Amino acid sequence: MQRVLVVEDDRDIASLVELHLVESGCEVTITHDGTDGLVKALNDPFDLVVLDLMLPGTDGIEICRRLRARPEYTPILMLTAKTAETDRVVGLELGADDYLTKPFSVRELVARTKAIFRRVEAMAQPKSPDTPNRIEFGDLAITLDKRRVELSGKAVELTAKEFDLLAQFASHPGRVYTRAELLDRVWGYGQDNYQHTVNSHINRLRSKIEHDPAEPFYVQTVWGVGYKFHDPGDAG
Repeated sequence: MQRVLVVEDDRDIASLVELHLVESGCEVTITHDGTDGLVKALNDPFDLVVLDLMLPGTDGIEICRRLRARPEYTPILMLTAKTAETDRVVGLELGADDYLTKPFSVRELVARTKAIFRRVEAMAQPKSPDTPNRIEFGDLAITLDKRRVELSGKAVELTAKEFDLLAQFASHPGRVYTRAELLDRVWGYGQDNYQHTVNSHINRLRSKIEHDPAEPFYVQTVWGVGYKFHDPGDAG
């Protein structure tokens, strides 16, 4: 049974989230205060933190920052107000795994949490002896188990989803992915109306790893289809 910490000051939303996560098989702990939520998240083992950004006490951004500063990895699903785009981007940059914008459907919340659990479980599976742990191509080096990326020997700070996207691409050079396939493989869900999420994440990824994001070398667009990682066998 997965243990979920819900840090949400709106008691109605927190109770609704608790009800549906318990129905889906989770054990849920609720706190309505950011400072208390941070203490609980740092001291108790949770499989997921559902984290509102606007909180009394310590805000969600600081909680996210503190959780990502420690070696133990706890997935984070952010809850944000519709107008809080800047905070949402900051939260993703700090390492949140996913976000939902209020008001959200509880069905989607449950789907997102299950997708995060599936991804974490897949990450924990032992790799085949033939599966490379380090991928090097051009100036780019990716160490999969340590989730580390270097460009020309310098560390590149990627969000959780940016790293997952890059790892998916680099592990299958030349393989063309549609946006729907990337949503399914990286996010764990495939609704058509979220395909813009793929575009925005790829744009941010390119801004961090490409020497010229306008003319990408590593993550390339296949017009009318989707995206692929540079195939070493391609001419030029």
